[in-house]
Order: sequence, then structure tokens, then C-alpha cells
Amino acid sequence: MIIILTAVVFGAIGLFLGVGGGQLVMLGGSWYYLIAGLAFALTAILLLLRRPSALWVYGLFIVGSLAWAIWEVGFDWWQLGTRGGVVVVAGLWLLLPAVRRPLGFRGSDGRRHAASATAVAVPVVLAIVVAGYSLTTDPADMSGSLPTETVAQTVDYGGQVADQEWHQYGRTPYGQRYSPLNQITTENVDQLEVAWTYQTGDVKLPEDVGETTYQVTPLKVRDTLYICTPHNWAIAIDAATGKEKWKFDPNAGLEPQRQHQTCRGVTYYADPSVPAGSACSERVYLPTSDARLIALDAKNGQICENFADGGTLRLEQKMPYNPAGYYYSTSPPVIVDDKIIIGGAVNDNYSIRSPSGVIRAFDVDTGELLWNWDSGNPDETEPLPEGETYTANSPNSWSIFSVDDALGLVYIPLGNQVPDQLGMGRSEAVETYSSSIVALDVNSGQVRWVRQTVHHDLWDMDVPAQPVLLDITKEDGTTVPALIGPTKQGDIYVLDRRTGEPIIPVREIAAPGGAIPEDFTAPTQPISDLTFRPPPLEERNMWGITLFDQLACRIAFHQLKYEGQYTPPSLEGTIVYPGNFGTFNWGSIAVDPERQVMFGMPTYLAFTSQLVPREDVPPPGANEKGSEQGLNRNEGAPYAVKMGPFLSPLGIPCQAPPWGYVAGANLRTGEIAYKHRNGTVYDMTPLPLPFKVGVPGIGGPMITKGGVAFLAASVDDYLRAYDLTTGKQLWEARLPAGGQATPMTYALGDKQYVVQVAGGHGSVGTKPGDYVIAYTLPN
Repeated sequence: MIIILTAVVFGAIGLFLGVGGGQLVMLGGSWYYLIAGLAFALTAILLLLRRPSALWVYGLFIVGSLAWAIWEVGFDWWQLGTRGGVVVVAGLWLLLPAVRRPLGFRGSDGRRHAASATAVAVPVVLAIVVAGYSLTTDPADMSGSLPTETVAQTVDYGGQVADQEWHQYGRTPYGQRYSPLNQITTENVDQLEVAWTYQTGDVKLPEDVGETTYQVTPLKVRDTLYICTPHNWAIAIDAATGKEKWKFDPNAGLEPQRQHQTCRGVTYYADPSVPAGSACSERVYLPTSDARLIALDAKNGQICENFADGGTLRLEQKMPYNPAGYYYSTSPPVIVDDKIIIGGAVNDNYSIRSPSGVIRAFDVDTGELLWNWDSGNPDETEPLPEGETYTANSPNSWSIFSVDDALGLVYIPLGNQVPDQLGMGRSEAVETYSSSIVALDVNSGQVRWVRQTVHHDLWDMDVPAQPVLLDITKEDGTTVPALIGPTKQGDIYVLDRRTGEPIIPVREIAAPGGAIPEDFTAPTQPISDLTFRPPPLEERNMWGITLFDQLACRIAFHQLKYEGQYTPPSLEGTIVYPGNFGTFNWGSIAVDPERQVMFGMPTYLAFTSQLVPREDVPPPGANEKGSEQGLNRNEGAPYAVKMGPFLSPLGIPCQAPPWGYVAGANLRTGEIAYKHRNGTVYDMTPLPLPFKVGVPGIGGPMITKGGVAFLAASVDDYLRAYDLTTGKQLWEARLPAGGQATPMTYALGDKQYVVQVAGGHGSVGTKPGDYVIAYTLPN
């Protein structure tokens, strides 16, 4: 009976692999799966015939499979193991005496003897030996060290922020995410323990949109931390104890049309014109998801009624269209020269009748509009007169700005005009400013320079990250004021922030064509010489837990349109790699301005986008909520777009891991020193498996002068510490929820703290929560 059951199973496997493998061959793919199907089928037939040659056929198949796998992927365990898993397990099954006995012979004594195991046992042992060896190697790992010497003797951190403080999203207006504190070092970081935990009480609700996320980086001023929550509560916390000081709820409401329900931070301001200690002498500005900016007294959370209209500035004013939930601010504004400068997020791919992406500067005390820069009408920055509106659907900036007050410039990372995947009808201004970094004059809003990172963007490669400012020391000892701009496509732009000219060279490279007839593609695209772009995907990069989902991914790879990065969107579906999450996203990178090096988390996750003709778009569902994944309707455009990660039938990425790294680079030379797999599948699978595959993440890092980089962000729920010099992991702490927020650090007295917010991220499916956790060294 067992031999029949085995033959049936082998036959079923052979049928699946044979049919699928034949389809793959017809698409121009690998012959292996067709051959594998035939090998399983032949083995099944020989088993039914009780022929011992079944074992020899299968043994030869194991050897051939091993040779093919090594030829395709070398000694990468994560790819070898999944290619060989089914093959080796089936071989082990054939080694069972109960299977071999019917294939044997009857001796002269009348007893039945099992067929020899040698034919299968030797190949199985060989496969296990190769697998064991592959566990000792990691072809994806890049080891090296960053320079340790202090290059800059006099360091400009930006702003006037004391070492123990954290006053802005990236600590200072420069956005370096670097702290001069050095109590926590590479030698003692593994001793960190929880100092206190605070829960905000703001939890994800059943009515919330899927992409409800907690991305806040706390600010620290003297003895207080200031945070916001996904539903835009502003909270002040005692920095020593974690006790709540005050809480303000703006009642922003729940709106199913919002794509995002989040808050990345608040903005702190000490007004020099108001006597210290008096009402609203220190303020916290809270952006909300219903398009308001609210000024609060930092001391007690009371509304500062002298600002704007009773303390509230309505950001939807002068918008050409204002559908509910289409415009909101997820990122904290910046304050410079008595001006509060703010952008806003616009729902991606909902409608061409969309609010403007205008950047505005308001008087920080009164809320009076001082200038407006609209990328769809870039030359007119004077406040619009009554009755006029901003340009509809112009490229917006939803991320964080940086400021150099000495140069009088604010640096804006810009997105693109929606629909992201349709480029027809864009104006000259939109073509100039989409997916770029723009330097605006703080006093007038006029453009000083623009550096575009994608031409005629059809892939949602908006610039997502706060530009990082530092001074770079050249070989001759002179310094250049620099801007570091991470991008979704993996480039790190190192520019002179006075002019936008490259310090590390930027080249133009040929890009694929083949857009839909109504559109076009740019013939070339820019690339920086400092880049974390991955090599183009190949069929051999397709992955799966078993041969079966690997085969499905390989078939899909050939069915989708893909000619490398910047393959245009298509009706049959296009692979976008790096995908919409980007190699880098809003978490940006952290830099050490003394050593002039960077630490980041490059992520690699392919997406697909498929254009859907308007007549084929179904009507909205009754309970449909905002999302950037799935069907994006693009109302008013000739096509909708269906998009999401490129996943196997089992819901795991079709491309092979690693999907996420930690990496370090020298900003003076553009050399990447190391890249190491980051994160485990502990929270990605039904079983808590601690396999360090290298997983995706979204969030950002932070560096301290003690030589330690801190990062959560990955889709397993951990905060980790790394040696900045080598990228080696030094410590980790289990979080009670997803840590998709950037950590920060501060000091009180002689004690340094590290704070991580853990609340989860709807887009990547991590566990939601409402935690703020502080760590410190034991007394």
C-alpha cells in the first residue's frame, strides 16, 4: 500500500511540475522544472512497476538538481535550501525500508530483501553536505569597515541644540539623526535595559484605514518629551519617569478616504519675543490628518489662541479641490527665521482632481501666509489674492524638510503628480520638479536650485526622505556644505547644498522604452556614483519555500513586463524594482558629521503595477477604504492602476532574500564599506522562527558619538544596536509591537536614554500598539 501511495504522490508532483515546467519553457524560462516533472513521473511509474531502478532514476535526479542549483545560485543557503527541500525530503522518504522492500528481491531463503539504499542515500548525503557548507557562507554579505578617524575638528550639527536635547525630527534642522552623547558605547550597549514604558492609549480602531501607522520620533526639551499619535493626539511625557504631563486630542475624526492615518512628529518652538515662562512662550505645533496646524502651549497643552484662527490654521485654504480625506499633513513642519514652513500629503492615485502640493510659509506667531511655492506654478510665490487657487494636482512634499539658516535655504523632497504611473499631459513645470530635491529661499520661497532624481517618473519614485545636511572635508582640507539625499531607487545624492551640483558624480544611463501609446519614457535616467541600487532581477532570483511556488513565481516573472529598472507601466503588468517602498523611504539615513560616514537600511522588495482601462474598473465597494495597495482608481484618468508587492501564491516575496540590509558608506569617497542582512522572519511566519534572512522594513536609524547606530524599522519587532564601524549587531530588545519609527536619544543629568516608539505599520502588517519605551544603562 505504501508503494502505491508513494507513486501517487510522486506522480502528482510530476504532473504539477511537468505542466508548469512546460509552460515556463514556452515562456522562454528554465527547462529544470519540466525535467523535474518528468523525473518524478518516471520514478512514480517505476515504483508502480516495483522496479529498483526507481531509486537510481531518483538518485541521478538529486545529483542533477544539486548541480543545477549550485550553477544558478552558488552556495546561498536560503536559495539552495528551498530549491532542494522537496527533492531531498522525497529522497529521504524513498530510503524508508517500507518503500524499498517492495522494490527488492526475494532471497533463496524465501525472505523479501529491500532494494539497496545506495542509489539515493549517497546523493542525499551529498546534498546535505553541500547544504551544511552553504550555512557557513553568505554570498550576500559584504564585510568591511568605515573609517574611524574624526575628519572634522569643528563640527556644525545645525541649529543651537544642546548635546543632551533632541529638538527637531532629525535632532537639528540638518536632519543628521546624530547625537554627540557618548555614554552608550559599543562596549556597553549590550547592557541596556528598560528605564520606563508609556502607553498613549491611542490604538488602531476597526474603522481605521489599513495604513494606520505609528511613525513618530519624540522631541526632547529639558525634562519633557513631545510626541504625537496616529490619531494626532499631542502628548507631553516626563523624560525621567515616562509619566504623562498633558494630552491634547484635536478630534481629527476617522475618514475612510485617507490613505494614511499617521503622525511622524510635532514641531517645537521657543518664541524669543515672549517672556520665558509666560503663556505660549514655548509652543508645540501639531499637524493633523484633517488638514489643520494647531499651536499648543508646550507647558500645558492649551491652545495658543493668538496663532491663526483661535490657534488653528486651516491648510485646505485656496485648494482647487478639497474632497474629504484627500489632503493632510503627516510630517512636522520646520521653523526658521520666524516662519513655519509646511507641505502636505495628497492621496496617491485617487483622482486627477486633487489638491495642490503647494509649500507654504506662515508667520510662526500669527499664522499669516508669507509666501507659497507651488511646483505647478513655481515662479509666483507671493500670497495668492482672494478668489485664486493653487494649481490642482501639482507635485507635493509629504516628508520632512531640512534647513540651513545661514544660507537661508529650506530643502524640499518632492513627490510627483498623480496618477503616478501615467505621465501624459504633465506641464513643463511638473516635468521639471517631479521627484526632485528643491532648495527654496527661506524669505521669498523662490527656487534657488533643483536636482531631479527621476525623469518623467512613472513608478512613484518620489523623493521620500528628509535631505541630510553636513559639511564634507575634501582631500585638500577645505570643506563643502553638502546635502545627502537618499532616494527610493537606491541612489544617495551627495550635492553641494549651495548650488545642487554633485560632489559625488551623477551620470545619465539609458533607460527602457515601451510606454503605452498615450505616454512616453525618458531615454535616460540619473544615477549617483554612490548607489545602493540592486542588480536587475533574473529568473534565477525567483524564490519560494518550495519548488511549487518557485515555479509559479518564475512563470509570473516571464508573464510580467520587465526590462530592468524603469520598465514602464503596462496593461499586462510590470515589475517595478526597487518597488514603491523604495530602497530608502521616509526614515532616511543617519550620518556622523565628525567621521563623515552614513548608516542606512536599504530595502529590496519588488512591486508590480498593472494599468487597468477605465471601462474595466469596477465600481467602488461599499466598505472600501483608502490604500496605496490594490486597485488605485485614478478617477478622471483613462487608466486605473493595480499595484502591490510581487508575491508568491503563499504570500511571500517572489524574489529571493535578503530583502533588507544594514549598510555603511563613506560620504567623502562614495565607497560602500559593508552590507549585512538585517532582521529575521520571527514575526513573518506562523511559527516564531529566528532565521536571519534579511527582511524588509520602513523607518530610520540614529547614530551616537559612542559609535553605536540604533535601528528598529524591520518587520520583526526588535530594536537593535550596531557597531557603526563594521555594521555588526551588538544588542537587540524585543518590542511589544512593530517598531516602524526612528529612535532618538537624550540625556538627563549624567544618564543617557534611547527611546523607541512601537506602534506598528499598517502597510507592512506589523503588530499595532501604543508604546513609547526608554532604555538606559544600569546604575
